[in-house]
Amino acid sequence: MNLTRLIFSTFAGAILLSASAFAQRTVVLDAGHGGHDRGGVPGQRISEKDKCLDVAQRLKRILQGQGYRVVMTRDSDVFVPLPTRCSIANSYRGAQFVSIHFNCAPRVGANGIETYYYRSDSSGLAASIHRNVVSISPSENRGIRRRGFYVLRRTAIPSVLVECGFLTNPTEGRLALSPEYRQRLAEQIARGINRQPATSSKPLTASLRSLSLGNDFVKVPPERTYRKRSSKARSHKSSSSKKKKKTSKKKSSED
Repeated sequence: MNLTRLIFSTFAGAILLSASAFAQRTVVLDAGHGGHDRGGVPGQRISEKDKCLDVAQRLKRILQGQGYRVVMTRDSDVFVPLPTRCSIANSYRGAQFVSIHFNCAPRVGANGIETYYYRSDSSGLAASIHRNVVSISPSENRGIRRRGFYVLRRTAIPSVLVECGFLTNPTEGRLALSPEYRQRLAEQIARGINRQPATSSKPLTASLRSLSLGNDFVKVPPERTYRKRSSKARSHKSSSSKKKKKTSKKKSSED
């Protein structure tokens, strides 16, 4: 009886160990935007959503060839809400989450690669992916940044968002249009996921060196966001203001 229990215990332990190892080899790939969400800034010539999906699909094939289980938050031109993307990621405990984007800016001169993380257990993955992507890009090294983007803040597994260059920059936009370059991006992100060392290094963009936290990590101020007030809220504020004025007039007449 004791021998039977020992065999069963050993067998169960082996299954759990195998399941844990398999979970560690799971990667959730998140192609940014999709569907009605084209990505980028108004009037942007190059669409971001399809470039993100193409790189993600190329990366999926590479990782599957290396034995990874790959889960896509979207595998076609559809819109997937951010909470849904996070729910997909969180359903795979022990996996890694990589969100793929391209950058944009009103200033055409803006260029470079930057990578984001939020949780402390994601910094190593962010550094590995960033350094590999930067090593094959002619663009500037804009650093690894900690920022509370929704898909990084609401995921419970190591999560990274990589910006693969500015589509609004003439040089980087032309590169993004090249299937060969998108394949190279996918290959370098795969190297980063596998924690392989970068083939070369590139110093931080000069304007960021004073903000360096060591290696490629930089501390940057949070981006300012402006929230438009709804017409209902404005109307409520206006009516409240009128009420206050009436009350004030009434009070002064009573005095």
